[in-house]
Amino acid sequence: MMSEKTQSEHNPSPLEELMEVSRKQKQITIGIPKELVEDESRIPITPEAVELLTASGLKVIIESGAGDAADYKNLDYAESGATIVENRSEVFESDIILKVAPFTLAEIELLKKQQLIISSFQMPKQSEEALRRLMQKKVTAIAFEFLQDDLKNLPVVQVMSEIAGSAAIMIASEYLSNAHNGKGVLLGGITGISATEVVILGAGTAGEFAARSALALGASVKIFDHSITSLRNIQNKLGQRVFTSIYHPRVLLKALKSADVVIGDVDLIDPRHRYVVSEEMVEEMKPGSVIIDLSIDQGGCFETSKPATHQNPVFVKHGIIHYCVPNIPSRVARTATIALSNIFSPLLLELNQVGGIKEMLSDNLGVRHGIYLYNGILTNKFIAKKFGIRGQDIDLLMAVFND
Repeated sequence: MMSEKTQSEHNPSPLEELMEVSRKQKQITIGIPKELVEDESRIPITPEAVELLTASGLKVIIESGAGDAADYKNLDYAESGATIVENRSEVFESDIILKVAPFTLAEIELLKKQQLIISSFQMPKQSEEALRRLMQKKVTAIAFEFLQDDLKNLPVVQVMSEIAGSAAIMIASEYLSNAHNGKGVLLGGITGISATEVVILGAGTAGEFAARSALALGASVKIFDHSITSLRNIQNKLGQRVFTSIYHPRVLLKALKSADVVIGDVDLIDPRHRYVVSEEMVEEMKPGSVIIDLSIDQGGCFETSKPATHQNPVFVKHGIIHYCVPNIPSRVARTATIALSNIFSPLLLELNQVGGIKEMLSDNLGVRHGIYLYNGILTNKFIAKKFGIRGQDIDLLMAVFND
C-alpha cells in the first residue's frame, strides 16, 4: 500500500501545481527611467501602483530620482516594492520600458531587441530618424495618446486635457493678479463688480474643463468652436447656458475686445490659416489681458504665439500677456502622475495576467489601437503617411508572428 507521503508526492495539490507553474514562468520586469527632457516632470506610475504591480508578480525597476519632480522619492518607491538603481542602463534591460516623454536617440540606443516600450509619441515633434532607429531595434511600441478605452475614447489624451483646461484658469488667475505684475484683477466675480470675461476657443475636453473652472469662480464665459454639435454638447455637459458661437470674425473680435482671458484649444486648424486669432485681433484686446495657447504644441492658434518653457513661461506682445507652454500637465506633475498611473497600472496588470503583449493584443482592441510598431514593423497608417514609410496591418502581423 502506498504511504501518505508517497501518495502526496505523486498527487500534488492544485495549489502546489499552481506554484510550480508560477515558478516556471519568467517574471516580467518593468523599467521606469528618469525623464531627461526639459519641462517633463511626470512619472508614469505612483508608489501605490508599484505596490499593486509587485504584488501581482511583476518586478519594477526605477532609476534613482525618477519621481523627484512629481514629489515622489526613492524611498516611497522602494517601500512599495520597487528596485531603485543608479545605473541607467540597468533600467533598459527590462522587458517593458515605460516612460512619459518620447524616447530620445540616446535612449533608443539603450533599448534591446524585442522589448515592449510605452511612451508618448508626440507626432508634431517626432523625427524620422528616431522612428527608423526604433524600427531597427525590432521593438513593439505603444503610444499612449493612441490608446483607446472600451468606448473608443482616448483616455490619456482626455485626462491630460482635463488637467490642462483646469490649470489654464489657475494660470490666468495668477497672471491677472499683481503677483506676476498683472493688472490686479481677480478672476471671477464678486458683489458689485462686473465678472471677469473668459473667452474659450474650442469646445473639446480642455475647453469644457476651463469653462467649468471659470464658471465656478464666477467668471462670464464665451465659447467658440467650428462645430455646432460640439457647442451643443458642451452646453449640455456644463448644465447651464453660456454664450456660444461658431467662428464669425466680427462676433469673435467683439468678444476678444472685452475679454480678460482668452484660452485657445483648437485641435483642427483650417489648413488655409495656421491660426484662429490674427495678430490684428490681438492688437484690439485690452492691455494686460491674458492669452493661454493650449494648442502651442501643434503650432498655436494665435498668430502671435511662440513656444515658451516652464522656466520662462510668458512674454508680452501688443500689451497682451502670452502663456504658450507645451505640456501644461507637467506644471502639476503629481496630479498628472496619478492620472497616468490610473491608466497604466490596470494595463500592466492585465498584461501580466494574460502572459504577455501578444496575448493581450488578441482581445484588447483599445491597446491594439495604441500600437505603432509591432516587432519593429510600422502599423500606424497616420505615422506611415507622415514619414512616407510603408506600414502593415497589425491584424495580419499578429497572425504571422503568433503562428
